[in-house]
Amino acid sequence: MESEKLHGEEYRDSLATITKDGKRAWIFAKKVRGKFYNFRQLFGYFVLTFLFTAPFIKIEGEPLLLFNLPERKFILFSVIFWPQDSFLFYLMMVSSIIFVVLFTVMFGRLFCGWACPQTLFLELIFRRIEWLIDGNPTEQKKLKQQGWTFLKLFKRTLKHSIFWAVSFLIVNVLLSYIIGMDKLFQIASEPIAAHRGSFIGIVIFSSAFYFIYAWFREQVCTIMCPYGRLQGVLTDNNTITVSYDYFRGEPRGMEKKDKPEQKFGDCVDCKECIRVCPTGIDIRNGSQLECINCTACIDACNSVMTKVKKPTGLIRYSSENGLKTGKSFKFTTRNIAYTTVLTGILVFLTTLLLTRTETETTILRARGLTYQTQPDDNQISNLYNLTIVNKSHRTINASVRILSHKGNVQIHGTDLSLETGKSIEGTMIVFLEKADVKSERTKIEFGIYDGDVLIEKRTTDFIGPN
Repeated sequence: MESEKLHGEEYRDSLATITKDGKRAWIFAKKVRGKFYNFRQLFGYFVLTFLFTAPFIKIEGEPLLLFNLPERKFILFSVIFWPQDSFLFYLMMVSSIIFVVLFTVMFGRLFCGWACPQTLFLELIFRRIEWLIDGNPTEQKKLKQQGWTFLKLFKRTLKHSIFWAVSFLIVNVLLSYIIGMDKLFQIASEPIAAHRGSFIGIVIFSSAFYFIYAWFREQVCTIMCPYGRLQGVLTDNNTITVSYDYFRGEPRGMEKKDKPEQKFGDCVDCKECIRVCPTGIDIRNGSQLECINCTACIDACNSVMTKVKKPTGLIRYSSENGLKTGKSFKFTTRNIAYTTVLTGILVFLTTLLLTRTETETTILRARGLTYQTQPDDNQISNLYNLTIVNKSHRTINASVRILSHKGNVQIHGTDLSLETGKSIEGTMIVFLEKADVKSERTKIEFGIYDGDVLIEKRTTDFIGPN
């Protein structure tokens, strides 16, 4: 990039969170106000509200979202997915991955700055607690550098106690997405000795979350997060990212009346964009792995441009080609290809979801047996193995009827009353009139009913004489 040619690439040799001697460099991000900050704050609190309230929302007695790995039961917006629906669930995962790829190609790490739980927890919860107890970034620096006084000990104890309590709350909310809120309340209401293993696990995960938000913080985004690494592979010169307009901003500096011959760009080199960055980078160096597209630098720069009476937008959402040409974003061939593939998968997935039945029935002829002619010589029977899985939210009283021919069905060895998530296996004998069996193999259609409501159809072969 042109900005890299102007200022070299030394900034890529180290992380902003690591000092030259390898120690941790703490980031004391300055508070920022502006249009993007307000939008991001509203959106972030909406996401957090949904995250903390979704486990309490139930539809037909089932949670809105559930990812119960031990029982292999998944619920997405009231739609239950059992092991029999693994194909649908895997397809949804594939479509999600393709969506992430497409979204990153087009908009970089926009998700990281606006919707990632790591960013939302840190910026909207933990940093606010820190600001409330330790003060603004300047006061936080002084507190960190001063000796251990009673006030510092009190503030540190209070802050870290609240941090651990919030981490404990977050872990329990996330656990409710796995086991359900009812099970979580049950565990919480019973003695610790009855769930010692679960309690130890919660404490360990709470401590891990506390460590992340109290100490590791933004290093998760720059060191641990695989999505950040993926960004460098997927982005190109047409990707929309938070960008510094170096054509307009360079050279940096403030014009002085006593030196009118010195000409500068619009960047006054105030470094406000660095002070507000939660990962401590200088966006003016160009696109960087650490940038999470949080827009803090945009609001800070726009505020300074307004004060010095220059046009806003020196730092803005744009692509590298957009900065060079001044043109707005356009779909490239790669973007169109990704969009086409994603749209096809989503259409296919939506079709499968809309046509998904409340039961999954398998009717197979019993192996090793042929047809049987009844004593009256007017009917022929076949023996079938029957399996029915209830994928709905309610108990189903199932029955099987012949739709394509006159005849009757006899169920043996099982009751066709199924609770949600349960399955039954049994046998059934199907009787057809001999006159209706025209060939060795006759297609026969069955209807699976819940009471008098048809919920599924199945077709199989009925074997008869040549």
